[in-house]
Amino acid sequence: MNRYPLWKYLVIGVALLIGALYSLPNIFGEAPAVQVSAAKPTVKVELATQARVEKILADASIPSTGMFYERTGNVGSVKVRFDSTDIQLRAKDLLQQKLNSDPNDPSFTVALNLLSNTPHWLSSINAMPMPLGLDLRGGVYFLLQVDMQGAVQKKVLSIAGDIRSQLREKNIRHQGIERGNESITIQFGSAEEAEKAKALLTTSQTDLIWQLSAQASGARLIGQFKPASLKEVQDSAVKQNITTLNKRVNELAVKEPVIQQQGADRIIVQLPGVQDTARAKDIIGRTATLESRLADPLVTTIAVGDPVPPGMDVFRFGEGRLGVFKKSVIFSGDRITDASAGFDQNQRPSVNISLDAAGGRVMQEVTRENIGKPMGMILFEKGKGEVLTIATIQSEFGSKFQITGQPTTESANDLALLLRAGSLAAPMEIIEERTIGPSLGAENIEKGFTSLIFGFIAIAIFMIVYYMLFGFFSVTALAVNIVLLISLLSMLQATLSLPGIAAMALALGMAIDSNVLINERIREELRQGVAPSTAIAIGFDKAWATILDSNITTLIAGLALLAFGSGPIKGFAVVHCLGILTSMFSAVFFSRGIVNLWYGRKKKLQKISIGQVWVAKEK
Repeated sequence: MNRYPLWKYLVIGVALLIGALYSLPNIFGEAPAVQVSAAKPTVKVELATQARVEKILADASIPSTGMFYERTGNVGSVKVRFDSTDIQLRAKDLLQQKLNSDPNDPSFTVALNLLSNTPHWLSSINAMPMPLGLDLRGGVYFLLQVDMQGAVQKKVLSIAGDIRSQLREKNIRHQGIERGNESITIQFGSAEEAEKAKALLTTSQTDLIWQLSAQASGARLIGQFKPASLKEVQDSAVKQNITTLNKRVNELAVKEPVIQQQGADRIIVQLPGVQDTARAKDIIGRTATLESRLADPLVTTIAVGDPVPPGMDVFRFGEGRLGVFKKSVIFSGDRITDASAGFDQNQRPSVNISLDAAGGRVMQEVTRENIGKPMGMILFEKGKGEVLTIATIQSEFGSKFQITGQPTTESANDLALLLRAGSLAAPMEIIEERTIGPSLGAENIEKGFTSLIFGFIAIAIFMIVYYMLFGFFSVTALAVNIVLLISLLSMLQATLSLPGIAAMALALGMAIDSNVLINERIREELRQGVAPSTAIAIGFDKAWATILDSNITTLIAGLALLAFGSGPIKGFAVVHCLGILTSMFSAVFFSRGIVNLWYGRKKKLQKISIGQVWVAKEK
């Protein structure tokens, strides 16, 4: 009656072993560290960089407790762990000075970080500590304001380019296109041409409302944004900026970032573990975009310091050379729909670019009219342009083409990643920034877990005093519940924050509530004169339905918080839902396993230790 088969005990044993292994890394804490990563798309962080970092620290007699090279996708970084924050700061300043010969144009980003002290044998089985949120680990917080007018202006510029191409295709002559804040005005020499243009643009440019007005010298066509289209442009700008920031931060190996929208035109960025605000600004400001321009057919490149041809722009092209380009842009990064690394016909590394319909149409027109002339691809990052390649246009091509000139397949992969990450749809400004130091985070952790420990001790004392041995069983099950919950959070790499610690405290109360129900059911059976072994079996069976109902209804509420909440609410919901699942396992399955192991081996059970069983007196 009160005996588990062997397989159930094996399940319990395996669960305890996995729970212990994957919760163990959380006790080792974190150490101050320095992370070295590339500050330019053309710079590689490789094992040679690690050797260079090691030599710089050794020459300055700065001791480290560990150094390793880490690669996430195609992005490499060197991480160095230290004993104290003082040594960490000294190492950071030294590496910043030695690795970057030009402070105004750094090749490497040297940032402060925190690294886990988890032993290698645990890391080898992917047992990692729970990522901690900004309030527990420390880090930087930014509130960014998106320039909505800039987003609209960028859209107006794009539409104006499309209109110019469409009118040229249909041989509709105009006398100029003027761009306003939220409108486009086209001048025509005759009303007939304006009517043709209106008929064309009404079907092709549906985001604008077109109105025709007569003038003494011809006609004027004015396109105003529809209110719904204007809002859509602004909303998509915020979403694209969030997507771009997510990709950029993830590729720079910042662990567990939080990037989310706040209100209509603001974005919150939280970077846990990053203590250097200046470097954090550099990280979130890094976006790369590509521009295609026609090169000067007479003077394609010049040496640094040579006079610039009038009406031309110059950008760095290798060492000591500048590429000379026309000012007009054929296409920019917002026209890129996809970018992937590959090889050209000569098996040289290349990047395959795909443009949207409008970008492909413009590219087709330009290449058709400029066969035999040079065209270049320029990568812009932080407002600085660097020429990737200058090639002669051999034939007409459209929305799909290749960029060659990459030295290695890795550099081609990196460029494709940068282009896929895209450019910001609208400029942003940091309107609020905060730095939460690791000491404050450590204080939050200490206070949070101290409250958990005191709560656990108080519950343990009450349960053991009130339910005796069964109370001890309940407390053991409660401890197992906490271990399993922590191990699940660690395996899922769910970020723990202060609301998550509050959810853990709630999980304690809910888990012990299930054991209280079971114990009281057993007591109720004993009051009715049922034999102890039968009372145990009936108590667990009857309590199960009540426990299941209450946990399911609570789980539904937790799932609703998880689905519709954000930020701290979602963090609370994750821990809350996982706590319900682990409490059902520990309070029912594990708890009954202990009771069966203790009492099931006794053939004639006369008495059980479950506290005072109060029997009502008969009247």
